[in-house]
Amino acid sequence: MSSVKNLIKQPYPFLDEPIDIYELDNGHTVILAHKDSEMLNISTWVKTGSINEDDSNTGISHFLEHLMFKGTKRFKAGYFDRTLESRGAIINAGTSKDYTFYYITIPNLDDNLEIAIDLHSDMMLNACFPDEEIGPSFDFSKEVPSEKRERYVVLEEIKMCEDRPWSRTYEQLNAEMYKKHSYKRKVIGTSEVISSVPREIIYDYYASHYVPSNMTTIVVGDFDKEKVLNSILEKFSFDEKRNSQKPLFVQREQEDEQTETRYVESTHSVNTGFLMFGYKCAPANDMKNTLIMDIIGVVLGDGTSSRLYKNLVEKPENPVFNIIDTSNYALRDGNNFYVQANFDASRKDDAIAQVKEQVQNVLDEQITDDEFEKAKKKLKIRFAELSETVSEIGETIGFNITVCDDVSSLNDYLKTLDFITKEDVKETARKYLDINKATISVIMPEGAGENE
Repeated sequence: MSSVKNLIKQPYPFLDEPIDIYELDNGHTVILAHKDSEMLNISTWVKTGSINEDDSNTGISHFLEHLMFKGTKRFKAGYFDRTLESRGAIINAGTSKDYTFYYITIPNLDDNLEIAIDLHSDMMLNACFPDEEIGPSFDFSKEVPSEKRERYVVLEEIKMCEDRPWSRTYEQLNAEMYKKHSYKRKVIGTSEVISSVPREIIYDYYASHYVPSNMTTIVVGDFDKEKVLNSILEKFSFDEKRNSQKPLFVQREQEDEQTETRYVESTHSVNTGFLMFGYKCAPANDMKNTLIMDIIGVVLGDGTSSRLYKNLVEKPENPVFNIIDTSNYALRDGNNFYVQANFDASRKDDAIAQVKEQVQNVLDEQITDDEFEKAKKKLKIRFAELSETVSEIGETIGFNITVCDDVSSLNDYLKTLDFITKEDVKETARKYLDINKATISVIMPEGAGENE
């Protein structure tokens, strides 16, 4: 059984007492956070996602996420879900470019937490990936699977994503934004790989990345910390090999600096046009620049009071756009800022020109005092809301410890936000939102022709 190597008591925003961060001697990190609540949340975050994949195993992180629920050495597939859901639990998982995480949110009643820790740890340590749950490998280009197991479920997800115009627009953009870095690959993977990847490769990936030094387990709620810690120390009992194993390091190629606009266009069975502008920005652990891009996102495209909505949807007598907004997606090796829109396909050139103009205005002119203060206020409200439920607290801690390698910076969030000036916003906009650093992806209706 592992033991505690170090304990850090870390103040946490809007919580009455510090969170306890336990660094165990095998590298596993355990975080316990007290929150008065009728619910409990337990999650484990693994520092692996599509960032650690290559062309031969693309999508394996997401496929593995599915297979983790398909039985362990102790229990057959279905026992985990059936047992916990009968106690009112919500069970789910997610895979991103930077991480994979698994969580249980369950009522704080009777022995629910003890049972949740037992089953959750068993799944994380002892998943066995039965052949009958995975389904046989096959050649996607030549045949239909004989058994519609989990392999088929993921293939259906891939197909659905390919049919969604927003997903197609994004994946087309992403592939053009990244030429070298592993971020270029789809998190969900490709049909060719998922249909053929053997169980041995899946298990080797699991054994290489699901090791204690690559994992953080978080429990949030109202509980006896000493009792829960002892339970985790007992249940998360890795075998000797995994206890000493370091996570597999995958070298990532860095992107060359982008010096001219990239453009990609294709057609699909849609009636309107879809477009996305994408920009590579500072990494997620750069809180100041991440917050500045959040401010820009609110000003430009967050809701009906934003510039993009007012200027391009609400005010024009004959608007080009039906929908337009922005998002700032935090990533370990560099955030992505997006402008995404649905538009009248007959006015494609006008749509692109209008988005360029609105973004350029942020570079050329300072945002107004009113825009600046409203954006800051909105971000402060959102930040406070992240501490309202045990699930949101668990996810915020998990994301920051996994992607940013730190949770202490959350205590500086409000202070950093207050210190940002309008001049900072203009400077950062010029650094990252130059049109020569933009990638533009467009999906047009079939028969509309390719861009020249």
